[in-house]
Amino acid sequence: MRIALFITCFNDTLFPSTGQAVVKLLERLGCTVEFPLEQTCCGQMHFNTGYQRECVPLVRRFVEVFAGYDAVVTPSGSCAGMVREYHGRVAEVAQDTGLAAAVGAAPKVYELSEFLVDVLHVTDVGAYFPHRVTYHPTCHSLRMLGVGDKPLTLLRAVRGIDLVELPAADQCCGFGGTFALKNSDTSVAMCADKVSHVLRTGAEVLCAGDNSCLMQIGGVLSRLRTGVRTLHLAEILASTEEEPAPDELRPSGPSRHMTERVKSL
Repeated sequence: MRIALFITCFNDTLFPSTGQAVVKLLERLGCTVEFPLEQTCCGQMHFNTGYQRECVPLVRRFVEVFAGYDAVVTPSGSCAGMVREYHGRVAEVAQDTGLAAAVGAAPKVYELSEFLVDVLHVTDVGAYFPHRVTYHPTCHSLRMLGVGDKPLTLLRAVRGIDLVELPAADQCCGFGGTFALKNSDTSVAMCADKVSHVLRTGAEVLCAGDNSCLMQIGGVLSRLRTGVRTLHLAEILASTEEEPAPDELRPSGPSRHMTERVKSL
């Protein structure tokens, strides 16, 4: 199987370690992963902001770059959702039948947990992560892609992990791309609720499948000096006893007054 890594703009710019973790994980499972250097943005930001015609060159570029692969894997439910659900609509907006046909023939884009469970049929990836972890299901992965409990199934098989349930896990963190910019007060209030739930778990690490959401929640966790770290699912799954996750984890232990500070935001 010929596999390509679609890193996404967000990860490539801000969280390159996530892409490295995906490659390390897949290679450990016997896959050969290629990284097309010509890849660019999937067009999600433009599409969501109303610039749908401006997405056309980006969709065409995506199809051309990833043609010939059997599967495209990405550590982002958000961008996977854009490609699978809206690239066809962009072609319709452009009234470009050739592009529509190309989009239809393009290799399927998989969010990482989908690829591991549904394509490779693996749930135990040989990971080791001896920390208390809680998982936030991001909106696009949960509602658009319907990944269900695949990430949790993978996390439960990690040796040494203490996986705790996140209260109100299905509630949005308030990021939503440009939503956080256009509706900042609402976004902050939503994130405050999410952080309050995270602190209630006593987790050392908050895990998710999208770094955009982790950046939103992690920003508040960091400013409040909670000691709770955010880590992408790929980095936990890539971690082993021989090759632990990067950086030492600080001990958990947000106090009751810290939780009250979050609730008061």
